[in-house]
Amino acid sequence: MTPNILRSFAMGLLVAATATGIVYLLEPSSTSTSKELSEEEMQTQLEDKGFVVQTQEELDKQLADAQAEAAQEAQKESKEEKEEQPKEEPVYRTIINVSSGMTAVDVGEVLEKAKIVKSGFEFYKKVEGQGVENKLRPGTFEVDSSMTEDEMIAVIFKG
Repeated sequence: MTPNILRSFAMGLLVAATATGIVYLLEPSSTSTSKELSEEEMQTQLEDKGFVVQTQEELDKQLADAQAEAAQEAQKESKEEKEEQPKEEPVYRTIINVSSGMTAVDVGEVLEKAKIVKSGFEFYKKVEGQGVENKLRPGTFEVDSSMTEDEMIAVIFKG
């Protein structure tokens, strides 16, 4: 009797597995994405999520337009550069009167006001870097903006 029960049990399992497989394969599942979307539906879904959808032709046209615009801008810039004449910076000259009691900082400020140097403080730092801030000599000196800071220091300070 035992073998018949075992065969019956095995046959029952086989029938149940077959029925479950048939139901699984034939019935559409809610988690399955077997539905195929049309192009319009796909585009609508993507656009709803914030994507920009365009055809290859539209993309190619947009890229070609951007390249043409960039080329025109480059031509315009090169024409403007050719039309601009090189601007020469003016040379500023000044006569500085150094009196006793003046410091290198004072000299830097005077040179900055006369547009000889861009920064009086930077000029002072350069003087200090050369170690000649205490070698300022009284007198009248002519300097101009075409001179280097080293040349101005050599003229105004004892070397």
